[in-house]
Amino acid sequence: MSEVFDAYAGNYADEVQASIDFAGLPHDFYLRVKALLLAEVVQQRLGIGGALSCLDVGCGVGALHPHIAPLFDHLAGVDVSVASIAEASRRRPAGVYRSYDGTRLPFEDDTFDVALTVCVMHHVPPGAWGTFVDEMRRVVRPGGLVAVIEHNPFNPLTRFAVSRCAFDADAVLLPARRAANLFVASGLTRVAVRHFLLLPSMARAARLLEALVAGMPLGAQYMAFCMKSGSGDDLRRSNRSP
Repeated sequence: MSEVFDAYAGNYADEVQASIDFAGLPHDFYLRVKALLLAEVVQQRLGIGGALSCLDVGCGVGALHPHIAPLFDHLAGVDVSVASIAEASRRRPAGVYRSYDGTRLPFEDDTFDVALTVCVMHHVPPGAWGTFVDEMRRVVRPGGLVAVIEHNPFNPLTRFAVSRCAFDADAVLLPARRAANLFVASGLTRVAVRHFLLLPSMARAARLLEALVAGMPLGAQYMAFCMKSGSGDDLRRSNRSP
């Protein structure tokens, strides 16, 4: 898998855009929607104020990071693709980017306030999904947030877009209910799911309508999120880079 994404490190955005051109919206629109949803969930679960740290697991070239960097005092990313990590570091020199073997995250236990992965788990063999979630839980501090954004396999337009994407040829889509069950099996708590991208618009009315039906599996993607057991007071936030 690392070789596949190494090959697309230089033109990742172009490949993604080609797969979603039929929707008539730029890739940046989808990134902004994800960032807005993440901001809402972070505020709801962790509050505002203080220095928060985030690890993006499977960050690729860091395309999402310009949109979510303002949410965090420290933002780090890991990926199995060495070429993608090099490109992410070139785009955002102040970031912390590391390549890893896809199994054990290269950080100590209880390091981050948030562990996030975006449209990555459908590239992970289903037999390794549990280990993937366990590693996200391990590096999050007690009282911290674990969030998975994935394609909704019950949305036909999502399946069409995945079928058009060159590096999604072997994708196995992860249903939201399965993601929630993986969280529970890993010992994570306060599990919730929000579906989004039902309406391709940033208009306030569209966003409000999506929020009303977020519990229904209608949107093109979903965020499943949960907490690591422990008091929010246990979050050891600092100004030190993870």
